[in-house]
Amino acid sequence: MKTSRLPLDWFACGLMFVLCICWGFQQVAIKLTLDDVPSILQLAIRSGGAALVLGALALWQEGRSAFTDGTLLPGIAVGALFGLEFLFISEALNHTSASHVSVFLYTAPIFAALGLHLMLSEERLSPLQWLGVSVAFGGIAAAFLGKGAGPAGNMLLGDSYALLGALAWGATTLVIRGSSLADANPVKTLFYQLFGAALLLTMAAFVTGRTEMQLTERALVSLGFQTIVIALVSYLGWFWLLRRYLASRLSVLSFMTPLFGVTFGVLVLGEKVDLSFIVGAILVVGGILLVSGAELLRSRQQRKALTPSEA
Repeated sequence: MKTSRLPLDWFACGLMFVLCICWGFQQVAIKLTLDDVPSILQLAIRSGGAALVLGALALWQEGRSAFTDGTLLPGIAVGALFGLEFLFISEALNHTSASHVSVFLYTAPIFAALGLHLMLSEERLSPLQWLGVSVAFGGIAAAFLGKGAGPAGNMLLGDSYALLGALAWGATTLVIRGSSLADANPVKTLFYQLFGAALLLTMAAFVTGRTEMQLTERALVSLGFQTIVIALVSYLGWFWLLRRYLASRLSVLSFMTPLFGVTFGVLVLGEKVDLSFIVGAILVVGGILLVSGAELLRSRQQRKALTPSEA
């Protein structure tokens, strides 16, 4: 029997805010160390390191039965999809800017919300919330599309890779929600994903000959951040939220991530911010408020209706 998901509350919104800050910096962290470690190898190392910890933790929590509870097949599926997502991200970062990757990668909630809307009645969005999704995505497009550095052909290729990564990410969400992984231990679910990513990315790195790296101090700090903060802490927090709250609402909140990504890009990489970014940011915040604010207002009204009158 599947567990009912909760509507968003202020705790979920606050935790998503922190997670989006972390996720917004990861593209910058990868870009900073491209000269030291190829992007595909960075993602392979962080996935493999985190998978080792999570695999040991899953075995400690559940013993030998950890992977014989019916989650293995969907686990293999999400591992393959997660690996594809990271593979597309690594290629995208080699051809286009971090801003463009953020724009197209974070169209994933749109794909996930559409799929969940068709799959599960509890995940259906109201017309006002669909308007919020449209406004938020339009704001992201207005803020970042058309910006770039490098030949247009290379950027188009990189943007295409990022869109493919978004499709893989959206499909991962659908597999998790539609299978036994929906109520599985998030440690084990994340292990499946990161192990699959580490395996696929490592093979791809060797096949393409991108295995040379220089473990400078900057590279070690970046890899440590990506492995511990991103691959372990933030992803576990995300899956904890997915087990308790409606995924389509959480996915919409992830629209904040590209804004943080570009902000860090300005501060760390020296990227320029123009009027289109300001306009886009206002639209994104407005769209998020339409979706999450409507959900919070609805839940508050329901709680008031259940509270006995003091009159």
